[in-house]
Amino acid sequence: MANKSIIVKAPATVANVSCGFDCIGYAINEPGDILTIEKQDNPGIVISISGSKSDSIPVVPENNTAGKAILSLLDALGSKQGFKIHIEKGIPPGSGIGSSAASAAAAVVGANELLDKPLNNGELLVHGMAGEAVASGGFHGDNIAPSLFGGIILIRSYDPLDILKLPVPEDLFSTAVLPDMIINTKEARQMLPKNVPLESAVEQAGNLAGFTLGLHESDFDLLGRSMVDLFAEPHRAKLIPGYENVRQSAMDTGAIGCGISGSGPAVFALSDSLEKAKNIGLAMVSTFKNSGLTSQSYCSPIHTQPPEILG
Repeated sequence: MANKSIIVKAPATVANVSCGFDCIGYAINEPGDILTIEKQDNPGIVISISGSKSDSIPVVPENNTAGKAILSLLDALGSKQGFKIHIEKGIPPGSGIGSSAASAAAAVVGANELLDKPLNNGELLVHGMAGEAVASGGFHGDNIAPSLFGGIILIRSYDPLDILKLPVPEDLFSTAVLPDMIINTKEARQMLPKNVPLESAVEQAGNLAGFTLGLHESDFDLLGRSMVDLFAEPHRAKLIPGYENVRQSAMDTGAIGCGISGSGPAVFALSDSLEKAKNIGLAMVSTFKNSGLTSQSYCSPIHTQPPEILG
């Protein structure tokens, strides 16, 4: 008999990675969201939430990233199956490390399993994107794709959707530092300019190409030279108290590169050893403290696995 319930954990993610606005992201080991999904006899979706800053998250399915993702999946399959979902938020909303994407990724993977896996992860992506769009205000895959597939992901095109898995150098480590504040993703997107100067677009295209080649060649100097954000960071940096000092502290401690994760306020850095990643985290936490913000550091290799089925 098919399972009636499932527990799925999906990882946090770092999006944009400085040079790849809306088109590059990678997954990290911690934190993550854990969803318990149960089939129910009646159609419809019932949602409950606990965990980090969860009181701000809507439980109406159409307005919840996990709920909307499953509704999209059910609609595509023509299914009337009902679900009861409990979301345990390990990733606070408005963090910049893919809170909405992790819930959506775990939701579609779990629901798909309970429906006897009619779709593969590639086919689930569009439904996860529909869920994440509830929080972000637009369809973009640089959080949901790495949360769903693991590793470092390049979205080459959105129409048609073309997702590429990039190589993960063996000695590449991530530090993500989350200060105790919230930035609304929709508002952070609205503050970006609608047009970019041609010169900036050309330079950013070169950076993205350089970063991609750096991953293929395990050339960390090239990665570092390429990790420049000419699109979003100049506008969003002012939303994060002490950001420039935090970034400088990471670079001074040996980071390959450092920038704002997604819309922020999380700040990420890449480095070439776990020890260095941890020291960078300590330096960034200390620097945030100088600006009056407590923060949490997460250090790990790049997380290369899809969402984990815990039970």
